[in-house]
Amino acid sequence: MKESEMTSPRTLLQAWNIRADKRLGQHFLTDPATAAVIVQAAAISSRDVVLEIGAGLGALTILAARQAARIYAVEKDARLADLLRAEFMANGINNVVLRKKNILRVDIRALAAEAGVRLVVIGNLPYNISSQILVQLISVREAVKQAVLMFQMELAERLTAGPGGRDYGRLSVMIQYCAELKPVGRVTANRFFPRPKVDSAVLSFVFKTQSALSPEEEDFFFKVIRAAFSRRRKKLRNSLAGGELGLSTEAAQQALERAHIDPSRRAETLDVAEFLALSASVNRTLRP
Repeated sequence: MKESEMTSPRTLLQAWNIRADKRLGQHFLTDPATAAVIVQAAAISSRDVVLEIGAGLGALTILAARQAARIYAVEKDARLADLLRAEFMANGINNVVLRKKNILRVDIRALAAEAGVRLVVIGNLPYNISSQILVQLISVREAVKQAVLMFQMELAERLTAGPGGRDYGRLSVMIQYCAELKPVGRVTANRFFPRPKVDSAVLSFVFKTQSALSPEEEDFFFKVIRAAFSRRRKKLRNSLAGGELGLSTEAAQQALERAHIDPSRRAETLDVAEFLALSASVNRTLRP
């Protein structure tokens, strides 16, 4: 299947008597040029092993398979399995390993170990679990070389937002801490079937191979971020107090002052470096 030969999702679904499942957030890409942009942005080589999240009807899978050594195509909807196999066969594709599974239950580290290389991840993510998938990738990022993913526009804007705005939040800090993030392009709603209510955006993530924090310190860092954003309208000394950190208001104030952060500031004003300083200070407060 060349870019110009992409089969219409409407035609495929009708031929196989399948309807898109709203519960799974299914919106299938209809534009071959967009599929090509995603695969191109992933810079897939003949040595790469690719993990595709949500194979759908194979629009990305077939293009990527022509460039990669192997594709692990994960698709939760078992109804699509025979359709995908038929599409692979019709296009002469024999390097795809289809996994009928929820991506959140896939051991990505084990796949990378089996492949012997860090994975390239691509996917048009289901809207309803996009945030969970991203947190999963962050947790196993040592197994991932790069990810090129499509998100609902609202989430993409949150991920790329800088400090000081309403869109900046917990996921913004987490992903900007551990990856170089670059927008690839906007995808309008009319390029999907069925058509979603909002536009989407493609983002590229290159995960950093080293971290200044140990695994335990990083877990605590993410916990501090979560606590700070748990009550966005509160000043930091109040949002950090109580909750899972177990800080008193006085201890939260002391930790903030030690990190040279004004206790009256709010979480959305802190950049990644300030959150790192805050996490270290809170850790010292709790474990003197």
